[in-house]
Amino acid sequence: MSEDQTIRLQKYLADCGLGSRRFCEQLITAGRVSVDGKTITELGTKISPTQSVVCNGKPISKEPPVTLILNKPPKVICSSDDPQGRTSVIDLLEDLPERVYTVGRLDFMSEGLILVTNDGDLAHSLTHPRYHIEKTYKVWIDSPLGHYQLEKMKRGIPNKGETLRVLEIQEEQTTPRGVEYTIVLGEGRNRHIRRMMEHFDKKVFRLMRIAIGPLRLTDLKPGEWRRVKPAELKLLRKAIAEKKKESPRKNI
Repeated sequence: MSEDQTIRLQKYLADCGLGSRRFCEQLITAGRVSVDGKTITELGTKISPTQSVVCNGKPISKEPPVTLILNKPPKVICSSDDPQGRTSVIDLLEDLPERVYTVGRLDFMSEGLILVTNDGDLAHSLTHPRYHIEKTYKVWIDSPLGHYQLEKMKRGIPNKGETLRVLEIQEEQTTPRGVEYTIVLGEGRNRHIRRMMEHFDKKVFRLMRIAIGPLRLTDLKPGEWRRVKPAELKLLRKAIAEKKKESPRKNI
């Protein structure tokens, strides 16, 4: 068997829809994966797609790639395993035959566009810290931000050892739900927008992601999902490829 016919075990597991590569690495190091009857715990192990792979006692094989857009409602978690038994994004896909996992996160109270896939390469590219596909949000807060605060959000706010910043922020309108802003993020941190608003003592009434790169939430109702169209996937992969070209220049 030649070297170019093999694949890293964690990548194979991710391609089979078990989760992100990092999660699949955890499965391997925990001794929950075997190849041809032998338990594998060493990361970087390469296998042939023809070999027998078992995870948690169940045979694993590749499925046709599928990528979905889902409108996550508030109070739904992105993790597929929750000790508290809360509703997860995967629970909303009970009629889907393929095994899939979420790409990235939206916190418990946030809502809007989240991608769900079994395409390991696509998920890896979207979550890789070097590429930063832009994400667009709507946020409703209790009072307007001033000019100085808007500029500071663009320059960056130090917070818990990280620098939080926005690429763009635009005030839209005042509604019964609060003052509405559209925000574009490049690099997204945990609770990124909420932490920035907390810095300025602003109360967030609602936070919704409406776009990831060229993908748009459009008219999906909360809890609804649809398959990503081939033309949309092509645009998304093009955006990823452009970020990959930019990345080396950023690191010089």
